[in-house]
Amino acid sequence: MKQVPKKTTDDDLIQAFLKKGGEVKKGKTKPPKPELGLSNNAWNAKLTKEEKAARDKK
Repeated sequence: MKQVPKKTTDDDLIQAFLKKGGEVKKGKTKPPKPELGLSNNAWNAKLTKEEKAARDKK
């Protein structure tokens, strides 16, 4: 099967947006709720004892 790469961005539209006064920002995401008990190391992993102690210390 032949794989044809797709063009992912349209540079003309991006440049038109920037010329009209648009700006590119990097958004922030919210941290997960502590009730979920998710580890920062891996998804679907429970917190270790050290991570729980650090969380409860705050």
